[in-house]
Amino acid sequence: MSRSLLAALAAAAALTTTIAAPAVASPVRTPQITSDVTLPAPALAAFEPGLIKDDRGVKLGGVGSGLYPAEREGEYWMVTDRGPNGEPKVNGEKRRTFPVPDFAPAIVRVAVRHGVAKIVKSIPLKKSDGTPITGLSNQAGHDEIPYSWDGLTQLSYDPNGLDTEDIVTDGRGGFWLVEEYSPSLVHVAADGRILARYVPKGLGLTGAGYPVYETLPAIFATRQQNRGFEALGISHAERALYLAVQSPLANPDKKTGKASSVARILRVDLRTGRPTAEWAYVMENVATFDPAAEQGDMKISALSVLRPGRLLLQERTDAVARLYTVDLRQATNLLGGAQDDPATTPSLEAALPAGVTAATKSLAVDLAALPGLPGKIEGVAVIDPRTIAIANDNDFGLGSFGADGRLIDSGVTSRILTIRLPRPLL
Repeated sequence: MSRSLLAALAAAAALTTTIAAPAVASPVRTPQITSDVTLPAPALAAFEPGLIKDDRGVKLGGVGSGLYPAEREGEYWMVTDRGPNGEPKVNGEKRRTFPVPDFAPAIVRVAVRHGVAKIVKSIPLKKSDGTPITGLSNQAGHDEIPYSWDGLTQLSYDPNGLDTEDIVTDGRGGFWLVEEYSPSLVHVAADGRILARYVPKGLGLTGAGYPVYETLPAIFATRQQNRGFEALGISHAERALYLAVQSPLANPDKKTGKASSVARILRVDLRTGRPTAEWAYVMENVATFDPAAEQGDMKISALSVLRPGRLLLQERTDAVARLYTVDLRQATNLLGGAQDDPATTPSLEAALPAGVTAATKSLAVDLAALPGLPGKIEGVAVIDPRTIAIANDNDFGLGSFGADGRLIDSGVTSRILTIRLPRPLL
């Protein structure tokens, strides 16, 4: 978030305590959707010409994983996830499929003008030598086994692969991304070349065609499959990045992670890629949040830094999404302590210790109360103190595949919605 926006947030918060609305005005008491646009969906072979041999009828999608304001009003930076992927059952076993394995995750710039969205730039992610990466799993034993579109043929692992999920700009023409495999924080140059990938200590990722540094707490390597770093925010004032895992860690095991409501937020120095603080964050009880879902369906998919130590964070299931203001200032800093040690019993995910104070939070925006919103809202951008934009992840329209191996599209579109809030965020 820019310094000017931080100043605007602070100014707005101060003004709300001293200036009354004009008597003639009818105040907005609920959030209002002011814009709702559908993104273009070119065929993947047309989106990445010369790179994709057979797109199997899949169109561009999955770009709502991240959303961040670009320099021009009405424009946004977005990022695809790892590409179209499925999870069919083969002989009773769920398998992770990659129907278009040569797809390169990409940064996309989108302009919204007069109710129409247009892709104005795309930047495939690349290794140091300029060749594109893939979105394939990295490591046997740590990541899911990659399979072909029908789940019958095992594909090769790719240590360069990224499952990208959120994006911010670095203020120098480049970008910061988070991804789910390691999980990791990734610094990217303006042309898409990966400058650095910061991963948990002890991960042992080898063979990548770009620099890899083990700087993050080792405990984060216990992330649940497909539930790594999902949310990213930048604080220029602190020269820091804030990262959140999508779900509680599988610490000490998957069963504990699925049942837990305790997630983690990490702060990282953007100059060194080294963590400077870590906090516990307690997610909502799914029984009251979305009774049709299970606790393991609760996810954190976006965050923005409102001011140092204060965040706007999204919790969601596929059907319900809400935004919370989060205060980290009185929370216990866990970094390097007992809760980062996998030998600690019970683990943080199993039971919040009496001596640990989690971040405090309060409901800011109930997106679930707005009619007509798409499911799987993942991207959230703060435009000004009373305006946000949100985006959904349509999973590349993946439905099922016909006998010919061509996609039968789900019909779900990618959308960006602008929302006017009834009161400033701070």
